[in-house]
Amino acid sequence: MSSDLWSFSLTTYARPGVEQACLKLQAAGANVCLLLCGLWLDQRKVACSEQRLQQLGRVAENWDADVVQPLRALRTQWKAAAAEDADLDALREKVKALELEAERRLLLRLEQTAQRWPQDEVTDLSAWLEGVAADTANLDRDALHQLRVAATGT
Repeated sequence: MSSDLWSFSLTTYARPGVEQACLKLQAAGANVCLLLCGLWLDQRKVACSEQRLQQLGRVAENWDADVVQPLRALRTQWKAAAAEDADLDALREKVKALELEAERRLLLRLEQTAQRWPQDEVTDLSAWLEGVAADTANLDRDALHQLRVAATGT
């Protein structure tokens, strides 16, 4: 298991089924960085609590709204036109790289928030995943289950 959240996220996202589940959940309004953080915290045996969920939510909220979402919106907006314009496609790829870097930095902020939380506690993966996605209006429960299964192999 990777010790840092970024490495864990890359490894987990590469597993079969994880990318598709994350994209479905993201389309429903869930924050994939928070979902990956929930998986990571469960693997580290950090117990889920309302206070911890709120701390993570506060860290993610502004960065996601002010940095990640505008980059994602621009990248998405340019998708069709970039297929026919090589210059725009090159710019879109740069925006995509910035979006990924913004997500990496969010994961680092989440990791720093959780750094001192005790490990080797009794955990509940469902509590983490449902807790970090609690504000998602149209949460795709099937995709959440797919993520849980794909990420943990259970």
